[in-house]
Amino acid sequence: MKIFITGGSGFVGGVLVHRLIAEGHEVLALARSGSSIQRVRAAGAEPVTGDLHDLRRTDSTAPSWLAQLREADAVVHVAAHMEFWGPDSLFEHANHVPTVALHAASVAAGVRRFVLISAASVSTGSQRLPVVDESTPEGRPNIAYSRVKLATERALREARGGSTELVVLRPPFIWGRGMATIDEMAEVAEAGRFAWIDHGRHIVDFVHVENLAGATILALTRGRHGGVYYVTDGTPIPIRDFLTPLLATRGVDLSRSRSVPLAMAAPMAAMMDRTARLLRRKSAPPLTNWLVSFTGRDRSYDITAARTELGYSPDVTLEKGLAEMSFS
Repeated sequence: MKIFITGGSGFVGGVLVHRLIAEGHEVLALARSGSSIQRVRAAGAEPVTGDLHDLRRTDSTAPSWLAQLREADAVVHVAAHMEFWGPDSLFEHANHVPTVALHAASVAAGVRRFVLISAASVSTGSQRLPVVDESTPEGRPNIAYSRVKLATERALREARGGSTELVVLRPPFIWGRGMATIDEMAEVAEAGRFAWIDHGRHIVDFVHVENLAGATILALTRGRHGGVYYVTDGTPIPIRDFLTPLLATRGVDLSRSRSVPLAMAAPMAAMMDRTARLLRRKSAPPLTNWLVSFTGRDRSYDITAARTELGYSPDVTLEKGLAEMSFS
């Protein structure tokens, strides 16, 4: 197959490009900078010079790179502006508008399948069930990034798709060798600003980047049109048992980190979150409603649908992934 991919020079997209090339697919990768062009070319993909920001234009001029879609069998949309703080308008402008436009252009070009990498956090917020699946109402997500992701999913599912099939994948915390978020986490811990909630006993779910790449490749040919699938490693565990060995790969010891009870953390987060928003702070406070949801409440995702409809089976275990990171 010939696959058009966005975000091919990033953490998730880079792994996906390598996997697609290794499996014999031809990959066209959108790249907006010289360094991105070099990375996707080094991975074996054909760079397509362009920028998703081109799709936010209000005039009727379509960017020339959209013509490449006519050659593609499928589009995988990985690229997204991701932050845990900011107004909805920021993510509507950066993510929602170009995604809807890219999907519409793919439909017009006759692309057979459009795979959207969304986020499991679309159900993090007012939805507090410990285990959710695709039939669980999402509720209201408690960060703008996730609210807009959910709105984008719905817009694409409601759009006229022509002959283009849509599949949406919802990964939770994505980890593995090359992840950028671990550096920020290590910095927080080393500065003594890290704390568990309830001693880190709450259940968290996650997905290794290789497992997500594998699920994405399966979604190129499998899954229902309009299907939404949570994709995880299938091994939810207490967050302490996940983050402790993960940060240890960077030489960070969490064994002596302090703990605060959820009964104290939740109202503190609500107050800090509300105050920062009222003051229109550009950066998040030390404790937010989202952080409490992620670290202080049990949450895992039932991946039965991905297993049965996509044929998904996570291959990279926690032990294997940590070993790879330790020697990277």
